[in-house]
Amino acid sequence: MTGGFDGPGAKPTAALPAVVARVAALADRLGVARDEVFDVGVLSAASGVPEPVVGALLSGRPAGEPDVQARFVQRLDLLRRTRLKPNGRRYTQQEIADGAGMSRQQAGALINGDRRPTMEHCDAIQRFFRVHAGFLTAEDPEALANALRHTEQELLQRLADRERAAADAVDDPLERLLQDHGVRGIAWRAARLPTDQHRDKVAEWLDMLLESVTRSES
Repeated sequence: MTGGFDGPGAKPTAALPAVVARVAALADRLGVARDEVFDVGVLSAASGVPEPVVGALLSGRPAGEPDVQARFVQRLDLLRRTRLKPNGRRYTQQEIADGAGMSRQQAGALINGDRRPTMEHCDAIQRFFRVHAGFLTAEDPEALANALRHTEQELLQRLADRERAAADAVDDPLERLLQDHGVRGIAWRAARLPTDQHRDKVAEWLDMLLESVTRSES
């Protein structure tokens, strides 16, 4: 394994405020407490970002940013504390080394911050702990935004389930069509598409779908 990992040099994502706003809006629409969707402890475990930093970022405050090696050590420590073996114990350095295809000495040096990680180290350890690519390296705002996107998808599914249940309670062909094809969910996602051209394509498809229902009913 060669070379130190210096990261891609990308600036922290500017997407976090937008993701926070979307999750908050969904939570309000579903009547879910914001303390539930913005649980600092849960988001810290999901993103690898320390709880105080999660709290600061959610409040829109700058929280500083550790260098790549410090971030790696911090996130790896969190993985060892939160991703446990089936018996509830932490993985040992030897187990991490064996699972990641490196020597125990290499694993120990990485865990203790005595060795700068390479991309190969990061990829191997992320696979061992079964976390997504970039978990050990993403800058804090980006990591938190990624965790909140998972929350957003869960809330969208809950919204779709609720609307499906509501549609089942009424005998309305149009309402059933909207539900069967996930039209409301599609429209919600379409609102977040990057360009008017993308949104127009979705709108055109929806118009065609609704026209087909009108013809079949006449």
